[in-house]
Amino acid sequence: MSLRLGDVAPDFTAQSTEGTINFHEFLGDSWGVLFSHPADYTPVCTTELGAVAKLREEFSKRNVKVIALSVDGLESHKGWIGDINETQNTTVNFPIIADEDKKVSALYDMIHPNANESFTVRSVFVIGPDKKIKLTITYPASTGRNFDELLRVIDSLQLTANYSVATPANWKEGEEVVVAPAIKTEDIPARFPKGHRVIKPYLRMTPQPNK
Repeated sequence: MSLRLGDVAPDFTAQSTEGTINFHEFLGDSWGVLFSHPADYTPVCTTELGAVAKLREEFSKRNVKVIALSVDGLESHKGWIGDINETQNTTVNFPIIADEDKKVSALYDMIHPNANESFTVRSVFVIGPDKKIKLTITYPASTGRNFDELLRVIDSLQLTANYSVATPANWKEGEEVVVAPAIKTEDIPARFPKGHRVIKPYLRMTPQPNK
């Protein structure tokens, strides 16, 4: 069965470019991003891993640990990292799991046989400090991921985990948010003292509460 939002992210132990990793121990109290790659030495993945390496500070300030996966082995990974660092002008600064036996890929349903019987699709899992899956996105092998969008989603997930709000379409950090429907309009001033706007009885906006 495929994993769903709210499920506990399956734990596993695997070899990586930074040694043996127990996934839940690796995450600790942090948020996590686990993302898969069809294979080593693939062009789109090379650009993706370089992009993530350049965003290390952005992930760190959000208390997010990043870990990648490919179905090739450690020696292949290490050679590929050299190419990534060279061509993307960066330094890969996160572990890449070696999943030659496809155990982790199977655990996370990363292989979609109707797309390709052996390669993983471009799966993304965002996992909270409670080890539960907060977000899943699946891209086909031919489409590179937008990691600015992933950071935007993480900002939303972290905000809405702590406040009774939701984020509207195309929301970015610092913009207005939607007050949760469960909060009565007369109770909004006490909960959100920065003010609010009532557009419709079910659509109430307030400034981002943690800014």
